Amino acid sequence: MATASANTGAVGLGGCGGGNNDHTVFVYGSLLADDVVQVLLNRIPQTSPAILNGYHRFSIKGRVYPAIIPVENKKVTGRVLFGLSASELYILDTYEDEEYDKRAVDVSLLDTSEVLQAYVYIWANSSDPDLYGEWDFEEWKESKLEDYLKMTKSFVEELEDTASSLP
Repeated sequence: MATASANTGAVGLGGCGGGNNDHTVFVYGSLLADDVVQVLLNRIPQTSPAILNGYHRFSIKGRVYPAIIPVENKKVTGRVLFGLSASELYILDTYEDEEYDKRAVDVSLLDTSEVLQAYVYIWANSSDPDLYGEWDFEEWKESKLEDYLKMTKSFVEELEDTASSLP
């Protein structure tokens, strides 16, 4: 998470987005925490547990959040956020920053087995030597969530300050 701009090119694929409130995003790290989503979006959208096949969730040395990159025969469990507006998608794009690439992928919903397209933020440097092991959400929630929420609130305040200074 940082305050720099992300790759925000919209993908015109059915299921990911296109209308006012129909963007769909697969999340797998800090955005699994409702508290973080609430701070960022000022609401908790409809969600569904999901799996992204062909990827692995890594820890990143010196960071408290994870990264995913394509890895054969692996899968990442996360959730899909439904019904995001263009402005909410922009907030997530900015939140995820330039170290991530936003891509449209197929995810499988766990509750219905439906496969749908969603955006996901993938670590841009797939050969990054700082990627290691597997990031654990429950461990992160216990030890890092409180400080992470403070950082996220600061991010939102900075984003709001930037937006209010635009013409």
